[in-house]
Order: sequence, then C-alpha cells, then structure tokens
Amino acid sequence: MRILLTNDDGISAPGLAALAKEINKIGQVLIVAPETEMSAVGHAITLHDPLRVSDYAKNGSYFGKAVSGTPADCVKIAWGALYKNEPKIDLLISGINQGSNTGINTIYSGTVSAATEGAILGIPSFAISLTTYTNPDFSYAARFARYLAEKIMINKLPRGVFLNVNVPAVPEEQIAGAKITRQGMANYCEEFQVRKDPREREYYWLTGDKEAIEEDESVDDRAILQNKVSITPIHYDLTFYPFMRELEKWHIDFNSRIE
Repeated sequence: MRILLTNDDGISAPGLAALAKEINKIGQVLIVAPETEMSAVGHAITLHDPLRVSDYAKNGSYFGKAVSGTPADCVKIAWGALYKNEPKIDLLISGINQGSNTGINTIYSGTVSAATEGAILGIPSFAISLTTYTNPDFSYAARFARYLAEKIMINKLPRGVFLNVNVPAVPEEQIAGAKITRQGMANYCEEFQVRKDPREREYYWLTGDKEAIEEDESVDDRAILQNKVSITPIHYDLTFYPFMRELEKWHIDFNSRIE
C-alpha cells in the first residue's frame, strides 16, 4: 500500500513521527505535512499565495515533504502534483494529533479537515488524535492507527465518508475497547483574556473549557470518558435534510421584486 500521512501539528511533530514508524510496517509511507503548526485552521486552503515544498530530514535522513500551507493544502498538493504521476495513494491518515478532536472541535480541526479533503478526492481516509496536550505517549495510538488502516483496506469506506478517531490518553492496559460514536455537540465556554505586552499594548488570548458533555452514550466525548477509543464516521455533506421540506414552506421566491 501507498499511504499518505499528514497532520496539523507540523512536520516536526512527535505524533507524526510515531505514526510513520508504525505505518511503515504495512506499506510505503509518503509524508506531506505543514512546515509549521496549523492547528484549528479548519479546511482553509491557500489561493492567493504560492505554496512552497521542501524536503525535510529527521535524524539525518529524509522524512517527508514540508509545505508552506494548511493540512488541506498538503493533501491537495500531494494528490494533484507531488505524486500525481505515480501509483495511486491507497490510504490517507491525518495525525496523530495532540489533543482531542471531538464535538464542535471537529469543525475547526486541521487534522480532521485533512481527512475531509482526502474523502473529497476519493481517498480512503481517517483522522486520529490522542486526547491530551501534556506528556503524550503516542505508541498505542500509532498501533491502533495501523490496525484500523488494515481494517479499512479490507472492508472499504463508502464514497465521501472518513473516520474521526480519538484515543484516550490513558495507559494501554486501561483502554476499554473501541466504540462507534456520533459527533457530540459539546462546545467550549470561551472568553478572550486581555493582556499587555512589555510595551503596554493590549492583546487578546482566546481561552475556554469544554461545556457539559451530553449524557448520551453514543457521543464521542462520552466514549473517551469511558476510556474507549471513539470512532466517528463523518461525511462532508453538511446539508440538514430534515429541515428542507419545512424551508420550502417559506415560499422563498428570488424572482419576485424585493423592496
């Protein structure tokens, strides 16, 4: 298999290195990742600036290609330029992200958006995150990624569907299995802290804590609290179908004169 790896933490991130080491056991790894951290950029793509690509070395050996763009840019340029004339990419894995990508966070995540771009291009894809920012141990998450990659290649994913995976940051012996989940609606209670720099100029820093998690056992965050790996199937079709018929009753006529 030819497996494309990317992330939003940047090409030097330890989560990407751990993932590459494990995925090398099952296929040819191609790494195309942002040259700097691109967390929370969502599905942004670069249109008005050139993208620059350079070879990146780790421990004196070639590791992958660093791109001066977003995670979605990395997937696009890998598919549409860097490996366009080579054998097809069989699978895309985005991660291993440091910090969870659950609930509303899923919308903002550059990690998830890279997998979204893979699904748009028709590449079987999944995003994987480890739910901590402190002292991360990526070893189990990397092995789980390898296991899931093999499952996907055997069972296939529907067109347009990718998986969003979140691994609890607990010792491996405390992992209580995996659970198929839905994206929760837990949001963040956010605030901007006003601070001053050494020259007494004000600046703003966004902070926040996740609000109460739904009690529904099918929710991604609830699975994490139970020390279970959360696996959520996601589609990039954002249409809210149940409201379409009700919206038709509004009788919106764009051909009528609007005063």
